[in-house]
Amino acid sequence: MGADRDRGARRGAGRALAYAACGVVLLAGCASMPDSGDLRGVESTPRQDTQVRVFAMPPQENAPSQEIVQGFLEALTSDDPHYETARQYLTADAAKTWEPERATTVLAQGPEIDVARSGGREDNNDLLFTLTGSEVGTVDEQGSYAPADRNYHQSVHLVRDQKTQQWRIDGLPQGVVMGKSDFQRNYMSVDKYYFASNTTGSQTVAVADPVYVRERVDAMTQMVRSLINGPTTWLRPVARSSFPTGTELQKGVTSLTPDDQSKLTVPLNDKAARVGPTVCDNMAAQILFTLENVTPAVDEVELRAGGKQLCALRDRADAVAARGSVQHPGYLYFVDGKHRLVRISADGSGTKPDPVPGALGEGAKDLQAVAVSRDEYKAAGVGIGGKSLYVGSLTSGGSLGEPVLTSDGATPADRLTTPSWDAEGDLWVADRNPRDPRLLVLEGGAGKPLKVDAPGLNGRIRDVRVAADGVRIALVVEKGGKQSLLIGRIERGEKSGGHPHVSVQELRATTPELEEVTTMSWAGDSRLVVVGREKGGVQQMRYVQVDGSTPEGPTPTALTGVKEIAASEDDQVPLVAYSEDGIVRLPSGGQWQKVDADGTAPVYPG
Repeated sequence: MGADRDRGARRGAGRALAYAACGVVLLAGCASMPDSGDLRGVESTPRQDTQVRVFAMPPQENAPSQEIVQGFLEALTSDDPHYETARQYLTADAAKTWEPERATTVLAQGPEIDVARSGGREDNNDLLFTLTGSEVGTVDEQGSYAPADRNYHQSVHLVRDQKTQQWRIDGLPQGVVMGKSDFQRNYMSVDKYYFASNTTGSQTVAVADPVYVRERVDAMTQMVRSLINGPTTWLRPVARSSFPTGTELQKGVTSLTPDDQSKLTVPLNDKAARVGPTVCDNMAAQILFTLENVTPAVDEVELRAGGKQLCALRDRADAVAARGSVQHPGYLYFVDGKHRLVRISADGSGTKPDPVPGALGEGAKDLQAVAVSRDEYKAAGVGIGGKSLYVGSLTSGGSLGEPVLTSDGATPADRLTTPSWDAEGDLWVADRNPRDPRLLVLEGGAGKPLKVDAPGLNGRIRDVRVAADGVRIALVVEKGGKQSLLIGRIERGEKSGGHPHVSVQELRATTPELEEVTTMSWAGDSRLVVVGREKGGVQQMRYVQVDGSTPEGPTPTALTGVKEIAASEDDQVPLVAYSEDGIVRLPSGGQWQKVDADGTAPVYPG
């Protein structure tokens, strides 16, 4: 288990061998072991070196019992596609019933190994070992990650074969277990894409569903299979797939590889043979969206079934469905020193803000927080003190009118949060009044506010951000002086009295290690940027996946005194913050730059 197991298992030299092969021309790792070349012992394999594949050694003759356990744990972290080497450490019966794909348990360090029975004496014919550690996450059989904070304790039973006198494992937990650094080396997070099923707009919206796959074990084929199998359990109620029920890869297809023209041909079974051109294009778009983060080698997808071509899609995937990550915002918006809504170009080239057209830019009301609709035609503003919410058009000459919502909270901290627009053009906001705390949505930003049910919400909402896909919402919730970042699923039920029933279901924590969450913003189709602090720690800025895992890649450059953060799902635009220096932005590959010393409340559309 590399560096993790060196700290956890208290043993001698590691057994893993790395085969450095294929030179520098392969971008996605090696597809097979080389026929020749030097072997070298490996203690840990850096995750960024995707040209190195790690294979474990089979059990040695007359290996002692603890070495069998250690060798088995090492084999779990190798790049063996079907864990054949790991199965050699098991008895024949155990090898048949063990299901490594059922789950992956991630520990802070590699598991500790201790003898639990028979005093560890090798002259006994059976031994029981315990594996212990601090569990930080799990990946289920669908590839869905969930953070954890609990003790890990499992047993591994060994017997001595009466004929060969070799120790083998005959009792073990299902799934695999490894330390965090080994998990990060072996697995990668990939967004697979479906379509929002609970939106009412005319445009189809793509929804990212992040899953983990083994990085160097034919990740492309793994992802296509996972995509065809449908959304993960949490997302399924609000997402649909264009693949007909029962669709699978054609029997006998074990691997998918693009040709030298960057076209990937995907043979499907007969369940997909009768789909029409539109549905087929949607299926191909789902594959293209999904494979973007797996490989740059696929530009076109051809789907086949029943011995014929169903369709081929190239350069038109983004016309099939809208994605937040490719919707480039026109402007960055914030509140200037005169409490007006102003804007500058989102590409980071300008520094002089201009008031927006309309009443909110003319200073009709002094503002403390704002939100701009995703089409950038409307804006909402919360007045100084947080009592009133106004909605106005971003066109010249428009009046503001009366507030669309007011709060009766006694103090500014007990009143309205910063609002947020969803993909439907509806406006979300929370009233923090402790006597009547509510999460509200205003259809089209007008009319009677609808109270949103949020079963399982335990605490008071401090911040609200709706994802560009319109089916997920991020909430900062406070209870007992501690703030948590929660992700919920937006469900819209049957209309009653002309209005839909709206609820937020299955809230789940994404930053359980943070004691304080100062601010957050969506920063990708399944990623957020969060500013917060661990217990006893200092303020930090980080990216986090909606499933609670930490995405690969660098964290934002440190910045002190951050009060608000603004990001776009399109990562080509700069990260922006309100800090002790006013409004600052972070160009790609650069350092934080001051934009406006008197500005506050920065936001991108949404």
